[in-house]
Amino acid sequence: MSNRKSATARRRLFAATRYHTIGLFISLLFVAPIAWSALVSFKPSAEAARPPLPPWPVEGFSTQSYENLQKYGVGIWTYAGNSLTVAAATVAVTVVISLLAGYGFSRFKFPLKNVLFVLIISTVMIPFQSILTPLFLILTKLGLQNTLPGIVLIYVTLHLPFSIFMMRNAFDAVPKEIEDAARVDGASVFLMLRRVMLPLVLPGVATVAIFAFLASWNEFLAALILLTDQKKYTLPVMMAAVRSGQFGTIDWGAVQSGVMLMMAPCLALFLLLQRYYIRGLTAGAVK
Repeated sequence: MSNRKSATARRRLFAATRYHTIGLFISLLFVAPIAWSALVSFKPSAEAARPPLPPWPVEGFSTQSYENLQKYGVGIWTYAGNSLTVAAATVAVTVVISLLAGYGFSRFKFPLKNVLFVLIISTVMIPFQSILTPLFLILTKLGLQNTLPGIVLIYVTLHLPFSIFMMRNAFDAVPKEIEDAARVDGASVFLMLRRVMLPLVLPGVATVAIFAFLASWNEFLAALILLTDQKKYTLPVMMAAVRSGQFGTIDWGAVQSGVMLMMAPCLALFLLLQRYYIRGLTAGAVK
């Protein structure tokens, strides 16, 4: 009996060791590019232009690559501020509209409700690149072309179909008996939405916020086409200029420094909201 128990314990130990070893190896595959970019960003410019091995700075750590980013255009912090403004505004407007729309589609009955919802979701099938010219003309007529609010409106329009779908699923997962109890206590629709329903659908809100922030923070094509003033460029447009270089030369240290600056807010937001992320994606999956 003791030999059987020891054999079972050894098999479990072997299985656990194999499981954690494979997991650690896969994790290293994902972390390695990030670590490599971080190390290269702290190399002096001359060393960063050499072959990439070893990835760590041989001549010592330097912030020269980050300082060189200030020489591009009007400075890295202006572009970062533009990107942060656009992403924050996109998240705020998208969350508010999708929250109200999702609640309406989930709880209220009105004519052609299902048809309208299908029409909203079907817009996801339209390639964004195919409507850039009409969007450019519309923004020009409205006087919003080459403005950050115009870019925000474009991003909000593109993110709303998925966001409304997510929020409707999140509200569908909340039992209606909770609303009935709040109505008995005399709560109005907006009070019930703010005090009762909002805390229950926070995972869905977090998921919508993450998707909206990541998409607007990293979006390149619309910002490149719809913005013509260099002072209003976002980080992806600036990084394209850094990547193209001048006279055929590329400052690889500056490129990797820009990559790290663009990556940091995305990682921070995801780590802060990761516990809500999966719950928000699976909301409404099981009735």
